[in-house]
Amino acid sequence: MRLEVEVLDTEEEVGRRAAQLVADELAAGRLGAFGVATGSSPAQVYASLAAGRLPGWDGVEVFALDEYVGLPPGHPQSYAAVIDREVRAPLGLDPGRVHVPDGAAEDLTGACDAYERALEERGGVDVQLLGIGATGHIGFNEPGSPFDSRTRVVDLTERTVADNARFFASADDVPRRAVTQGIGTIARARRHVLIALGAAKAAVVRAALEGEVSEECPASALRTFEDVLVLLDPGAASQLTRRPASRRSPAGAR
Repeated sequence: MRLEVEVLDTEEEVGRRAAQLVADELAAGRLGAFGVATGSSPAQVYASLAAGRLPGWDGVEVFALDEYVGLPPGHPQSYAAVIDREVRAPLGLDPGRVHVPDGAAEDLTGACDAYERALEERGGVDVQLLGIGATGHIGFNEPGSPFDSRTRVVDLTERTVADNARFFASADDVPRRAVTQGIGTIARARRHVLIALGAAKAAVVRAALEGEVSEECPASALRTFEDVLVLLDPGAASQLTRRPASRRSPAGAR
């Protein structure tokens, strides 16, 4: 079991460091399946990967962490649309190899089960990008989510809805439910890279890395995973009492 924490000077350096890890896995032939997250934290990762014009993406499958329930197909803030814009198109990926939970399915339970089976058959992803929400959620696993949970429909907290309102015209437009990979599903990834940026994330980063390992802070489950790299900028690291000794400036994704 390995958990490493690195603090880099800027958001751009954090993104380039994460992109370099993904690029190295791709170049070594170890990136058969790439787990992607949405939101502002991983945006620089995808931009750096696209700028690197890396060969080898043709055979890579992409799996999203989650999707809102109830948005119509093609809605610009659905995660299927976000991943298409930010990941698939810039990297030139085959649309048939990009998998997103179906939050518009009539049978949501069946859709969750099908997504879970697809991930199980794949054996989990090789590299999973993660952000962390103010409630400590990873994916949309809110406080109280069991560490052995699987892909399922969840209710979003009011704090999560408020935080995500910046992507919508108003908070009233933010869906209140989502399909998410469970913590147990996420744990199957071979490697995990969690990104947190800004002082607003400092308290929850400290809770996840230094507080009790508890379902009340879902991200604390990372400390039970096999191989985790946590990448922070100075703001996100500002409340850690055991500050990481290593500060590295990445060379950038190839």
